[in-house]
Amino acid sequence: MLTVAYVRVSTDDQVEYSPDAQAKRARDFARLYDLGAVTVMADEGWSAKNLERPEMQRLLALIEEGKVANVIVWRYDRLARDSGDFAHLTRLMERHCVQLHSVAEGQAELTTASGKMQLGVHGVFAQYYRDHIVENVTRAIEDGVKSGRHLNRAPTGYRMHDGALVPGDDADIVRRIFALRADGLAYRAIEERTGVKYSTVRQILLNRVYCGYVRHHDNWYPALHEPLVTEAQFDAAQRAHTPGQRRSKDLLSGRVRCGLCERVVGVEYNDRGQAIYRCKHRGTGCDVPGRSAKGLHRAALLGLDLLGQDHELQAAIRTELSRHTAPIEPAESGRSAAALKAKRAKLLDLYYADKITADTFADEERRLSAQLAELEAADAERAQRDAERSELAERFEEVADLLASVDITTVWDEADDRERRVLIEDLVDAVYVYPDHLRVVACGAPPLKVELTEVGLRPPAGMGTFVSEGGLEPPRPCGH
Repeated sequence: MLTVAYVRVSTDDQVEYSPDAQAKRARDFARLYDLGAVTVMADEGWSAKNLERPEMQRLLALIEEGKVANVIVWRYDRLARDSGDFAHLTRLMERHCVQLHSVAEGQAELTTASGKMQLGVHGVFAQYYRDHIVENVTRAIEDGVKSGRHLNRAPTGYRMHDGALVPGDDADIVRRIFALRADGLAYRAIEERTGVKYSTVRQILLNRVYCGYVRHHDNWYPALHEPLVTEAQFDAAQRAHTPGQRRSKDLLSGRVRCGLCERVVGVEYNDRGQAIYRCKHRGTGCDVPGRSAKGLHRAALLGLDLLGQDHELQAAIRTELSRHTAPIEPAESGRSAAALKAKRAKLLDLYYADKITADTFADEERRLSAQLAELEAADAERAQRDAERSELAERFEEVADLLASVDITTVWDEADDRERRVLIEDLVDAVYVYPDHLRVVACGAPPLKVELTEVGLRPPAGMGTFVSEGGLEPPRPCGH
């Protein structure tokens, strides 16, 4: 029958409880109590969160085979830090008449009620210790991420310096990848031009760390590190990214959205090679018909022309923007936050005066902290919304001044495709397609409604898309 010294350490920096130190004290213990020769089984670098450890599984098998008489551990928590696993081990040892010894805590009486209670307490405290560590680590990670710190390894284009992300030698390559994708290049083409692998290109383009955010689970938080691209550049690289669908080279690709389901509308080509924007959910709950690309180009151009030349429209937009950009006074939330902080201070006084228990204090502290965090988040969201509205008003004035100073139709007619793409990138945010009308969203302006007939598109009449030689959809005679 064997006397087994089970040794476990989960980190490399435990000097006092190192595997060698635990094994030495187990041998000394066996010699003191005449337990015979000791067989050491060591799980180095393994956590006690479960029993899935190589030497632990070997020990369990030997016990099941009836080959073990004594098990010696430095402390009971070397066996397990889960109370359920600890109970399973003690029942197994009791069933096979195995004596359990702890160098630090003495022999366990597995056959008496008091002994079982003592072991149960040890198991509960071992689990409490592990859960407390996990809770503290999780909270530290959450606090670190919410404060804007990047806690993982540095992604491509960055390096770690004094615990913070800073641009690295590959930063310019990352910026170029975003620029190439915004120009419509596929992942494989970007790989050929930059030498960065296809999979890495994809990971870079989908990672919001590059525009100044950090991630925790599925949530993104503003970061402290320097972004490599702006949010506008990041968004430009995401446009027209529909899984399973290639990105089109059409000027409005990625900017056309279905007005009903709000998804990006894909581009199809008819037998004459003409582009048609069609919602992929057409016929499965979406009633928006396909619309020719040239008709939507005409709508975008009309929207820009109206913004630059229609003074009544400009005045109406300014009135609407001024109404929405008026700052909201957070007085009420400020008073609420002050009241919550006062309650927290009073709660702390009651705890120090021993008028409430530690559990009551902890419960109330969590509740008040959650309410205060919710108020502060609402204030931050309101401030961000006000800033966005102010920026929107400023952008509208810039765009309106620019459009008023040029004849956008003449500029468009004389521009080549590359120059037209620049105009679209700079001035058009989106074109929304509805069954009976369009909405053009120019940068810095609210949506402008455009009737289908204004741009030569045929209103729906239960028939499929018809594309003329000019790329428009002329009205058809009734009965055809």
